Order: sequence, then C-alpha cells, then structure tokens
Amino acid sequence: MNLVQAINDALRLEMKRDSRVVVLGEDVGRVGGVFRVTQGLWDEFGDDRVIDTPLSEGGILGTAIGMALYGMVPVPEIQFADFIFPGYDQIVSELAKMRWRSGGEYASKMVVRTPVGGGIRGGLYHSQSPESLFIHVAGLKVVCPSNPYDAKGLLLASIRDPDPVLFFEPKRIYRAARGEVPEGDYTVELGKAKVVREVPASKRDRAVTILAWGAMLYEAIAAADKAHEQGIECEIVDLRTLWPVDIDTIAASVKKTGRVIVVHEAPKTCGFGAELVALVNERCFVHLEAPPVRVTGFDTPFPYTLEMDYLPLAHRILPVIVETSRY
Repeated sequence: MNLVQAINDALRLEMKRDSRVVVLGEDVGRVGGVFRVTQGLWDEFGDDRVIDTPLSEGGILGTAIGMALYGMVPVPEIQFADFIFPGYDQIVSELAKMRWRSGGEYASKMVVRTPVGGGIRGGLYHSQSPESLFIHVAGLKVVCPSNPYDAKGLLLASIRDPDPVLFFEPKRIYRAARGEVPEGDYTVELGKAKVVREVPASKRDRAVTILAWGAMLYEAIAAADKAHEQGIECEIVDLRTLWPVDIDTIAASVKKTGRVIVVHEAPKTCGFGAELVALVNERCFVHLEAPPVRVTGFDTPFPYTLEMDYLPLAHRILPVIVETSRY
C-alpha cells in the first residue's frame, strides 16, 4: 500500500468495527477528499457517517467536538493543515481542555486528520507544518507517520485513544511511500519512536543521531547514505508520535553517538526542533561531543518558486552531518 491506501484502510476498518466513528470535512464524501484519502467510504457508509461539510474549519471542528461530547467518535479532516487556523480556537480552548475542565466527565475523544508539509508546489497557503503550535497545547497528542504501515497502525491507535489527537499526514509522500501493510487489525503504540537506522557499536567514533519525522525522514536517510560514503555513520530515529515524544529512545541514541541533528520542515524559530534540543541537553549534556544542530525550514513564509531551496533536503543535511561528526 501507499500512505493514502493505508489511511483509507484504517478508516474503513474502524468504521466497520465501531458504529460511533464518523468522518466529516470538505469534499470527503462523494469526491473522496482532495487527495482521495476518503474515497469509497461514502459509498459504503452513506451520508450519516461520511459527511460533506461547508467550507468552515471552525464549523467542522466545533461540530466534531459536539459529536464527541455526545459519545460519538468523529474523525474530521481539515483539507490542508494551513486551513486549520480558523478552527484553532476550537481545538486549543475547547477540545484540548474538555477533560480537564469537566473533571474527566467529558473526554472529547476525536482525531483531527490533515495533510502537512511542502513538496507539491502548493505555495505558502498549502505547504506549512504547524505541529509546534499544537505540541505546545496541553491536552493534545500529535502524530506524524512516515510510512504506510505506521500510518495505518497509528491512525487506529489514535481513533481508539481516549485523548484528542492531531494526525498530520505528510502529503509529499502520500503516494511515494509504499510498503507492506497487513490487511487486518493492528495498532502502533502512540508515544513510541523507532530507530530506523542503527549505528553498530564498532562505528560510534564519528557517529551522529538524526531525529526526523514524516517526509523529512527520507531526506535524512538519503543524507546518511552519502555520509556513509565518507565514513560517517548515522543513527536515524523516526519520532512517529511527536507528542508525547519518546525521549527515552532519543536519549539512548544520543548517549550512544554523542551528537544529534534535528530535521524538520517548519521554520527554525520556536519549531519543535528547539524543544527536542532542550530535552537532549537536559538528558544527555554530559554525553554530548558536539552542539546539537537543527536543519529546518527558514523563518519566512513558505515560497513557491524556491520551494526546494526552503525544504531541508538531503543536500542541506549532509554538510551538517559532516561538520557535526568532525567537531
């Protein structure tokens, strides 16, 4: 499967398993979504459970929160993550705080799905990565898969989780990332990162840990392949769940290599990389052989014609790997 097929399979499976699950959003019904992620669900489950909404993100999210309070399990789709801001108040002021303010009486169990990131020539209004704005908000979980197997397992786990989840889907690899995906039911545990490339004990002298997620994982892997040709080994950690982040897996890798690079598409200032660097310094300071480094987007609006210059692609990551390994 590719990422689109895996997410679609997860939605279909959970809608069959749990009649409380409903999908709603702009064009998610007959059309199947702008990226066709919900294609076929309207034909199978009908208007009552696959709901085409008006162009109103605040309305979509407010309606979904109301559904959740009445015991349903809504999975609203925001067509692009860039469009989520008209509904931001609903998420941070209501959804994230409902369990706390009600003393646990109401949980607002729901998953907000939305495509994120650049690489599809979408320009400044269709290419942003706003994960740090939600990670900062207590009460929310934030997930970003990098491959079809994880996408299906993480989405099933997110829908079944008692807390509200922001499920960010890297659209650049919607159809580019392919892999084996079981047909049946399985979950990938939230809050657990995965070491996708490990440094052997005999190669740790100039090794570097790279933290990445979503589409940028593949750029990190490509840069690590080039670094290997220069005798530098990279241990790559796919975060999968951004919050709560798996700091134990991160710390174990950094203590092994003594060096860490964070790669993400969002602008550098106050991006999630800053929090990761702070956590690494708190946990691993005495083990560090070099200053932690971030390779990120720039502190500008996302450009159109210079899109590939903005993204932290492999050619920007490789020199940082080399410099960090030689520090």
